[in-house]
Amino acid sequence: MIVAVGHDLIEIERIRKAYAREGERFWKLFAPPEVEYCTRLADPVPSLAVRFAAKEAFQKVWPRPHGWRDVWVLRERTPDGPFPYATPQLGFAAHIQQEMQARGWTAHVTLTHTKEHASAVVVLEER
Repeated sequence: MIVAVGHDLIEIERIRKAYAREGERFWKLFAPPEVEYCTRLADPVPSLAVRFAAKEAFQKVWPRPHGWRDVWVLRERTPDGPFPYATPQLGFAAHIQQEMQARGWTAHVTLTHTKEHASAVVVLEER
């Protein structure tokens, strides 16, 4: 059963300006796996923006505030598959993961971006 659906849409230029303004401090919004993934890209900003949108979308389905690094997007390498990376998944800090397990909840995420916008949808499902 679907418990909640959250969506966020963000302008990539807004993230680009924040990244330029904040420099290294900007990375405090992202978990280490996100930083590792994005810094390998020629232009990390669209991927950072879509991750920012995913964090916002998850906040819209979660019953309490959480920290920026309490939720992150994982993209595992798939050397044997048709694509270099698997479908994105959400990772969680222990306190969120424990509550999700206790409630029988699973989170699904989908991400997309264009030149101008990044968007994420999170569906919280009770199994």
